[in-house]
Amino acid sequence: MITVHPGLPIIWGIIVGITILLISIWAIWKPISTYTTDSYYSLLKLPIIGKLIHQITIIPWLLLVIKVIVVALFLLVIAAGLFGTPIADRNIATILTWNIWWSGLIIAVFFLGSAWCAICPWDTLATWLVHRRLWKRSDPYNSLNLPVPKQFRNVLPALLLFIILTWLELGVGVTVSPYATALLSLLMIILATISLAIFERKAFCRYFCPVGRTIGFYAQLAPIELRPIDSNICMECNSLECYHGNATVDGCPTNLVMGRLTQNTYCTNCGNCTRSCPTQNIAWRLRLPSTEAIQTARPHWDEAWFMLGLMALTAFHGLTMMAFWETWMGELTSFIGGSGLWSFSIGLIVSLLLPLLPYILALSLIKYFTNSELSIKQLFSQFAFIAIPLAFAYHLAHNLNHLIRESVGASSVFMNPFGTGTLPLSLIENQAKHTEMLLPAELLFFLQTSLLIFGFLIAVYVIRQRGRALLTSNPWQLSPMVLFALLITGYHLLLLMEPMVMRVSGVCLPFSI
Repeated sequence: MITVHPGLPIIWGIIVGITILLISIWAIWKPISTYTTDSYYSLLKLPIIGKLIHQITIIPWLLLVIKVIVVALFLLVIAAGLFGTPIADRNIATILTWNIWWSGLIIAVFFLGSAWCAICPWDTLATWLVHRRLWKRSDPYNSLNLPVPKQFRNVLPALLLFIILTWLELGVGVTVSPYATALLSLLMIILATISLAIFERKAFCRYFCPVGRTIGFYAQLAPIELRPIDSNICMECNSLECYHGNATVDGCPTNLVMGRLTQNTYCTNCGNCTRSCPTQNIAWRLRLPSTEAIQTARPHWDEAWFMLGLMALTAFHGLTMMAFWETWMGELTSFIGGSGLWSFSIGLIVSLLLPLLPYILALSLIKYFTNSELSIKQLFSQFAFIAIPLAFAYHLAHNLNHLIRESVGASSVFMNPFGTGTLPLSLIENQAKHTEMLLPAELLFFLQTSLLIFGFLIAVYVIRQRGRALLTSNPWQLSPMVLFALLITGYHLLLLMEPMVMRVSGVCLPFSI
């Protein structure tokens, strides 16, 4: 049985529409002032909690305990997927992976930044297999330690892998197959292990991992960062243990120097720099949310493509869960012939390319209005940061629906993770999952509405601050990009207002291609 969630009521849609229109008017009328980015608060100053957080990052066995727990759950997912029931909503593999982990992970990024990367089971298992150490530095590394080829030293491989995983997840139906979920989990371990065995440091984390790069870009919006306590100490440091490591601690897995770090994008929060720094000059601190996306993050061509691709893929995930999607795919399949997978692939490609047309048009108009000497390619990279808050806001709002509506009763799956002797959900159980929620429906609608408005507001700040140097008169010259943000937010709003199919429901036969 397929169950759908009700969409956002029209009154909430009206609230979003009116609010973003008012923000748009303000954005193209109000003169632009300087955005302050130097306000932060060290977590070390917090009583008890600050020291506890710091201890977790400098004492290796504390982090190791968390890693062991996460790896144990991950191995349970693989075992349950391979040998448990094929009923998706009775097997912990699909419930834990898609309903709890993936939904909760995006929410956690806003509060914890890239903290998940520090305990990622893919990297942990790859490190144990290749380095053959639990936490101490491995010398030799048991790796070829080859440099990553120049053509792969960017995030385009991660974007390509993200597209492939989306095709597998939604086109082949990985989310409704415990067996396929287990195979996908094994594939990620294999990719991480091969990369670590061949390339220097952790190339998989830096260049190839779609989850890590998604978290990294979203972490630009997080109100937390790992940075030097005293920047002057870093300026006078010549040994750079944060980069090279020391006798017992590995160097930075993603080639970062703490004294020069200005953004969260590639920091995995592994704690290597905090443990190796001889002056203990590195700690967590709070900051103004979205500081990096608005102003401090540097624009790069490959990163711009990833950010825009992330925005398109996030909306595509939502689109495929609309009640009308299957009807569209059925009609397209009847028109072109062949299997439904061809229709899905066409839908994926169109969804990826469609946002590019209005984006490039907006860039061309801004270049014309401002008479800018920057090329379209330079403007493409500079304004691509608006995709991060727009994608993140919708991703959060969408995943809240899954987490709040579909996690009810998940504890029963933990009592019988393999789903031994279970039957598909009954009509009553399906109805309970449809009606019972972790939070009241009105609170969910309020959170989703607030997130869309928040994402649009941050996108407007990005446009105003990153376009400020281009202006020759008033901010109205940036109106094409504001209209683009309005278009994307409006699309996201329409998706949220439509009834949404549950992520995991019904029976799935063993996976095969």
